[in-house]
Amino acid sequence: MTSTRARRSAFRFALLTALTALAAACTSSGRPDAENRATPSQAVMAALRTVERSTGEAESARVRSTTTMGAELSMKSDGTLAWRDGLTGTLTITYTGGTTAETMRRLGTTSMEARYLPDAYYARMGERFADKADGKHWIKYAYDDLESLAGSSGAALADQMRGTAPHTSVKLLLSSTDVRRVGEETVRGERTAHYSGTVSAQGAGTQTVDIWVDDRNLLVKKVEKGHTATGGQLTQTAFYSDYGVRTTAEKPPAGDTVDLKDLLEKKGG
Repeated sequence: MTSTRARRSAFRFALLTALTALAAACTSSGRPDAENRATPSQAVMAALRTVERSTGEAESARVRSTTTMGAELSMKSDGTLAWRDGLTGTLTITYTGGTTAETMRRLGTTSMEARYLPDAYYARMGERFADKADGKHWIKYAYDDLESLAGSSGAALADQMRGTAPHTSVKLLLSSTDVRRVGEETVRGERTAHYSGTVSAQGAGTQTVDIWVDDRNLLVKKVEKGHTATGGQLTQTAFYSDYGVRTTAEKPPAGDTVDLKDLLEKKGG
């Protein structure tokens, strides 16, 4: 394999792992559906602003999610995230199907620990990866490096990862032109209000975002449905609980960590 091909292969793998982290953290990425000019009611907008504020002020929560991205990826994640001073937290990501799962399985990794810190995201890989990375198990994705290595697309990815929090979905619905209150439903034994709206996903047409809110105006469930850039079905369901939970995320040992830039410079990826 030539140095250029090796670098591209490693870079594709590295960004795929970063994308997995983004999906696990339940980020909504989109904008209002410009083709739908309906005007949401003032009552719905006022309610959603209250939910955004209450959920944002909670500052941390437990997150459990499942994600399917066509034939590329299916996975589940579980952990805690905090968003007071930049995104921090730890998730356990388990690959359950798709081509990404096969790639990770070949690297000896069927589950991965992901740590989010304000300046970088860290992914713990398996022993087979460590054998090819001088014994190091962790990949560091410094957000500044993503921008310098991948230009505008890397910068967008870094911004999304840094900005991930439950109230991001609420903020997105506030900009939707057709968001509405669907009604009241029970979610895991709790009475909730259900809201739904349509947004334009970046480069992938439209998607729907549904949220369920409890009587404390906290987001307890979110479902996103749309299509990936390659045409596959995207479905993500996330549950949020234990708001205010104590959340920690320590930087992995430097001696057990390889930077993304160094990984890409290593011949053969």
